Amino acid sequence: MNLTAGLKKIGAASVLALAAACASSSGPDVVANAPDQSAQTDRGYAKGSQEDLERNAGHRVFFGYNEYSLTPDARVTLARQAEWLKANPSATILVSGNCDERGTREYNLALGARRAQAARSFLISNGVDAARITTKSNGKERPLDSRSTEEAWKLNRNATTTLTGVPGA
Repeated sequence: MNLTAGLKKIGAASVLALAAACASSSGPDVVANAPDQSAQTDRGYAKGSQEDLERNAGHRVFFGYNEYSLTPDARVTLARQAEWLKANPSATILVSGNCDERGTREYNLALGARRAQAARSFLISNGVDAARITTKSNGKERPLDSRSTEEAWKLNRNATTTLTGVPGA
């Protein structure tokens, strides 16, 4: 029984690893196809829209507790955002830094600003014109999940990218 259980665990881990590899390799391909307008309209949303950004690049990156340094996952998402922004050169964005409920209002406003700035700096270093990016901090004022749990706090520690200027408008 122990050998069978061990083989099942190895099999499950292999499936998860394969799924993760497929998921991470599909991200850039989706971005590479973003300029194809017919592919965008066939999916029911307009090229250069907020939904296009969210589906093809991602619009939110997450941070560790009391952190504002970018994780490897955050860098991947922001690199896709940079490519999306280069493919939509008239788009402008707002990057909002957010925190969980712990800490004072003032502390979280400062931490949220550092998170937004970290995302902005990464986008600029990847070829996005700084004039196209504004930042703000929401601190702990706009949680995605209002529960007081570790799961909720993880969701609320983020920087969110929102389209403020629509390409071609």
